[in-house]
Amino acid sequence: MSYRMQRSQSTTSRKETEMADQSTRDLQAMGVSGDPVERLRLLCLSRGATGLLGLGRLLRNMDDDGSKSLNREEFLKGLKDMGLDVTDYEAEEIFEKFDTDGNGNVNIDEFLNHIRPPLNDARKGIIDEAFKKVDKNGDGVISIEDLKNVYNVKAHTLYISGEESEDKILTRFLENFEKGATKDGQVTHEEFLNYYAGISASIDNDCYFNLVMRQAYKL
Repeated sequence: MSYRMQRSQSTTSRKETEMADQSTRDLQAMGVSGDPVERLRLLCLSRGATGLLGLGRLLRNMDDDGSKSLNREEFLKGLKDMGLDVTDYEAEEIFEKFDTDGNGNVNIDEFLNHIRPPLNDARKGIIDEAFKKVDKNGDGVISIEDLKNVYNVKAHTLYISGEESEDKILTRFLENFEKGATKDGQVTHEEFLNYYAGISASIDNDCYFNLVMRQAYKL
C-alpha cells in the first residue's frame, strides 16, 4: 500500500464526506413530506457510503432461513435497529411498496437494488474490475489474505516506523467498508458495490469516477 494508494483513499474519503453533507442538505430541503423511499436512501447516505452497506448487512443477518426475504416484522425491526429517522407510517409504506406480490415478504435483493443510488454500466464495470483485482482467490469475498496478495505495505509510514503491523494496516483498509456495520473483516461484492455506489452519488462526471477508482486500485 504505497503513498499513492493512501492519497487515493484520502480522495475517496473526501468525496464520501461531500456526499454525506449533500444528502443531509437534501433531507432538510425535502422535509418530512417527501417520498419515503427517497428519504430512506438519503438517510443512509447521510451516514456516509457505509450507511447503505450497514443496512444491507443488518437485513441479511436477519435472514435466518436464507430465503433472501424478510416478513413485515423483520423488515420494520431492521429499519428500527439501524436507528434511521423513519416514522412507523413511512416504514409501513416502504414495506408495502416492496411487497410487490402481496405475500407479506420483501425480497432483500430487490429492495437493496432499488435503494442503492443508480449506477450506469460504465461505473458498475469499473467497480466490478476493482473488486475482481482485490478478490485474489475469486471466492467473492475480500479478506486480509486477499489484500496481502495485492498491496505491499512496506512503504507505508506506519509500517516503516514499526507503529503498525501489516495485518493492522490492512485491517484498517477493510474497516473503510465496515464503519457502523457488523465488522467481520470481510467484504462481499454486494457490500463493495453498495459502498462505491454511495461514493458515485457524489461524483457527477463518469471520467472522474473512473479516475478515482483506477488510482485507488491501480487498474
